[in-house]
Amino acid sequence: MRQFEEYVKEIFAAFGMDPDTPATRDTPRRFLQAMFDSTDGYEGDPKLITVFDTECRGGPDCRLSQVVEGPIQFFSLCEHHALPFYGRAYVGYIAHEQIIGLSKLTRLVRLFAKRFTVQERIGQQIADSLDAMLHPHGVAVYLDAHHLCTQMRGVRETAPLTRTTFWRGNYESDPALRTEFYVACGLHRFEPGPR
Repeated sequence: MRQFEEYVKEIFAAFGMDPDTPATRDTPRRFLQAMFDSTDGYEGDPKLITVFDTECRGGPDCRLSQVVEGPIQFFSLCEHHALPFYGRAYVGYIAHEQIIGLSKLTRLVRLFAKRFTVQERIGQQIADSLDAMLHPHGVAVYLDAHHLCTQMRGVRETAPLTRTTFWRGNYESDPALRTEFYVACGLHRFEPGPR
């Protein structure tokens, strides 16, 4: 750890920071600790393995009823610039034989967000993981996020918001389900129009 602190100190000094003031003397250590905290999604989350039997007892409703959670706040680091991006996630699924605790949906989002990654990959990983864990009739994931790599540098956008969607199972083929998901999330004004 001490070796990494020296590397960080050298880099910060090269960019102009005086590393030997009372305020900055411990900055390399604090920076490294913040990086560990911000990327602990690589460690996994053992609490995600618990699933329960579904409450649905048959009938067409079992193939249509959605569980929707959100907004789930998340923070992540862009793998291209190591700068933060942050936003909201909405996760929905149509249970088959198993369900998952609602707090686990938040854990799932943050597991994949607390890494060096891109917004597109987070959504795919959430959708694919829920699909593999529960074998549901469908999974829907919506993310929107502000990317500081486009605000602090580059094109210097003032208020960009990147939106991504991911559909699995019944959501892929049923526009009405997607619309219901958007409405449940309060996002229907962002729903794409007919093509």
